[in-house]
Amino acid sequence: MWIIGLALAYFVVKRLYQEQKIKDEYFDPLFIYCFFGILIGARLGHCIFYQPQDFLTSWQGIVEMLLPIHFLPDGDWKITGYAGLASHGGTLGLMIALWLYVRKTKLSIWMVLDNIAIATGITACFIRLGNLMNSEIIGKITDVPWAFIFEKVDAVPRHPGQLYEAIAYALLFFIMWALHKKMPEKISTGWYFGFCLTYIFTFRFLIEYTKEIQEAFEATLPLDMGQILSIPFIIIGVYCMIRAKKVKQ
Repeated sequence: MWIIGLALAYFVVKRLYQEQKIKDEYFDPLFIYCFFGILIGARLGHCIFYQPQDFLTSWQGIVEMLLPIHFLPDGDWKITGYAGLASHGGTLGLMIALWLYVRKTKLSIWMVLDNIAIATGITACFIRLGNLMNSEIIGKITDVPWAFIFEKVDAVPRHPGQLYEAIAYALLFFIMWALHKKMPEKISTGWYFGFCLTYIFTFRFLIEYTKEIQEAFEATLPLDMGQILSIPFIIIGVYCMIRAKKVKQ
């Protein structure tokens, strides 16, 4: 699902670059920056925000944070893949990667952020479908008629929170694509980037009420970790939209 989502975003952004007559030589390295920025950021975000007690308290934990392996009690190890990726960390990693990208290419940071934002919804949609298939980030117990039973977890009906998010992000992509056709002059102002952050993380904040907490320590918090981490991104998104209006004026 990660590969499908990133591949679709690749073609969307390539189309945008062509529409804006940006040279191919500037587009070619973009995918590499985005891929590693998202992956590294998502991995570190999960380990630092959700399971610091497991990954930051021993040398084995630090190795497991960086490599897709798990150490066994008998001293052996096995390949597990990166079991734990956080979307907030992935977003932050992507922003840092794009900053490095524009430093190299000398392109406008706001133009690059707006183009990536237009494609973000389709990638996020497929990532959440992957979570659904893996029975990850499950919802709370419910009696709604569209509830899912995650057999890998238990035998009770739960909110399909991953599907709620996937649908919302797919809708975001189509909204953004339509808006960019109607208002191409807003590209390079940061408005699309701001709208994307505000939409995604406002929805993420609200949808958390249908999800089970991911770590036990969240039960003692007034908001869960997903909601706490969403607030700064919402503020940044609103700021970028306000800034874009002033830039246009």
